[in-house]
Formats: sequence, structure tokens, C-alpha cells
Amino acid sequence: MTSQDVEGLLHRLAPRALGTVVRRFGNFDTAEDAVQEALIAAAEQWPRDGVPDNPLAWLITVGSRRLTDLLRREQARRRREDTVASWRLSDDWCSPPADRPADADDTLILLLLCCHPALSPASQIALTLRAVGGLTTAEIARAFLVPEATMTRRISRAKQTIGNSGVPFRMPPRSEQAQRLAVVLRVLYLIFNEGYASTSGPHLYRADLSAEAIRLTRLLHQMLPDDGETTGLLALMLLTDARRPARTGPDGTLIPMDEQDRTRWNAGYITEGVSLISAALPCGTTGPYQLQAAIAAVHDEAPSADATDWPQIMALYEVLMQTSDNPVVALNHAVAVAMVRGPHTGLGLVEQLATDGRIGQDHRLFAVRAHLLEMTGDHAAARQAYHAAAQRTTSQPQQRYLYTQAARLPDPR
Repeated sequence: MTSQDVEGLLHRLAPRALGTVVRRFGNFDTAEDAVQEALIAAAEQWPRDGVPDNPLAWLITVGSRRLTDLLRREQARRRREDTVASWRLSDDWCSPPADRPADADDTLILLLLCCHPALSPASQIALTLRAVGGLTTAEIARAFLVPEATMTRRISRAKQTIGNSGVPFRMPPRSEQAQRLAVVLRVLYLIFNEGYASTSGPHLYRADLSAEAIRLTRLLHQMLPDDGETTGLLALMLLTDARRPARTGPDGTLIPMDEQDRTRWNAGYITEGVSLISAALPCGTTGPYQLQAAIAAVHDEAPSADATDWPQIMALYEVLMQTSDNPVVALNHAVAVAMVRGPHTGLGLVEQLATDGRIGQDHRLFAVRAHLLEMTGDHAAARQAYHAAAQRTTSQPQQRYLYTQAARLPDPR
């Protein structure tokens, strides 16, 4: 097996190994360090010596031994002395509890733990990418354009918060599961969005970050195949990411959806996404991720921009607006209304949103306003709005695109 094959295998096994070690010993912070050491050892040894017959068990055993070594070196701290003293260090010291099989997959519990409600959304994202996604601290820091030292502190504080919470490593009570799962889905959604449309920096997207979000959501869907919102989120990611190959030109210039070469869209992702959302929608309550996936499916199945079923998209956004008070959804609804009922009607809805403090100064609102003003023929106002949008975004590709759109329009001076 090549080094690249080993790397892929370790990426898949890492969250399961960490989940098992945390479950057995209950120390998230030190367990994460120990499993990382086991992964490094495997990356060095397996390409040379061969992959063991049971690679997951190998990682768990080595990680458990590393954990014991780490704790032994910290025995000056009384709490850890007591903990270590309570463990059995005989040959069967790493055997799992009787009620939990040795090969049990604890990834879902690990996801729920990383998305602990006591953590801030930024910490939830960072910890999920570190512990479940397997990204290094440096990679996470680069993805969110912060210094590595800042991200190290953020992750360390998150681990300490979980450790101090005293929450046991087990599935939350049934009464809490729905809320905790909703947080997990939101974190995965945020990770995907940051990868698909980076909020700042020189690149329009981070393909590795959106791919990681899709991988983790696939994993979650495998564990919860009957959960409609998990299915909806996976479908939404696939249907959205399907357009990525056509979103930029050869020089990295942003290309809006209505101008994209749809033959470059990922047909496999579209087929899979449509299949997922078609199966989920008739079953149970329809949630916001399912509705967003349905909207994405309408876009992706249109053979051309002119053939887009805007009335259906408008109707879906109206249902979505009933489920949550989200100003971005309302802004997208305004665009759909403009496409169905004309730009003046859409502009009226945009102006209502301008008083909403959550989005009133967001570059997206100014960009939509500019586009609709251009559709009405008011080029002077559109040019001004494009400039205002460009000044408010921290994404360099989006900024260049908005300034280019403004430059296309005649200057009234």
C-alpha cells in the first residue's frame, strides 16, 4: 500500500480510533494527543512494514498506550494520578466496557461532543475539523485566515471546556439528541459554506474544506440514514458543490451561475443529490436543509439559465421562510420574486431587508440591489450599488467581480 493509500485509510479511521480512546478513558484533550501520535507512527510504519490485519485495533492499542505514557508523565497533578491509579494496566487493560463492542463506531458521539453547546460556533467548527476531520491545526488556521497560534489557543480552550464540563462520553439522552444533532448539522453546514465561498482572502473557495464537510456529512448520513435533515444537508452540499468546476474562469475570475458552462457541472453529484432529496422529501417533516436542497436541485436540473423554473424556486423559498427567520433566505427569495414578477417587485423586498441589522450592511444585499437595478435599466444606481458591495466584501475574487460589473455600466459623468 502506498503512502497516499495509507494516508487515506488513516483519515477514515482517525475519528473512530479517537472516539474509542475517549470513551474508554474519558480524557478528551490527552486522548486526542495520544491518537495523533498513533497516526504519525502508522504513517511512518505502515508503508514500510505493511498495514496490520486490523488497522483500527492497531491505532486504538497504540493510542491507548500513548495515552497511558502521557498521563504517567503528568502524575504530579493529583486528579490525573487518581485517574491513572484507577485504571487496570494488565495485559487486558484496554479492553472495552462489557456493554460496548470493541469495534463500535463512536464517531457520532465524537461529533456530538465536539459540537457541545458550551462551545462557541467558531470553537465547534475548529474542534470538529481537528478531532473528527483530522485536519492539522495549521490547516484549520489557514482555512480561516488566522494565525496558527490563535487557532491552537482556540482548540485548546475548546478541549478544556469539554473536559471541565464533566459530560460523559456517551450518546446524549434522547431528550437532547435532536438539539445536539441540529448543532452538528449547522457546524457541518458552516464548514461547507466557508469552503465553497470563502468569506475572505485571495481564493473564491477552499475545495479541501468543502470536500471535508461532504465527507463528514456522508459519514453522519451512513450512521443516521433515516434522518431527513441529515439527508437533506448531504444532498444540498452535493448539489451545490456540483457547480464548483464552472464557478471560475482560467484566471480565477468568478462566473455567476447564469453564465456558467453547465456541461462542466459534476453530473455524478447532481444525480446523487437529486436521488437523496427525492427520497427524503416524502418522509416525515420537511426541514430547512431539505428545502434548500430542493431549491438547489431545481437549479441543477435546468438545462440552461433561461429554463430555470423560477416560480417553483420562489414557492420553495416562501415555504423555507416559514421555517426560519433567516435574512439570507429572504434575500434569495427577493431574487426569485424578481425573476418571476419583475425587478421592481424584487427591489421592494430588498429595500425592506435594508433595515434588518443582520444583513442591511452585508455586501450580498448591495450586490442583489445592484443586479436588480441593472435589470430595471437604472445603470447609475446599479453602478453605485456594485461599488458599495465591493467595498463591503473581504473576498478578493468577489471584490474583483463586483468592480468589474460596475465598470461594464456606462458612467453618467
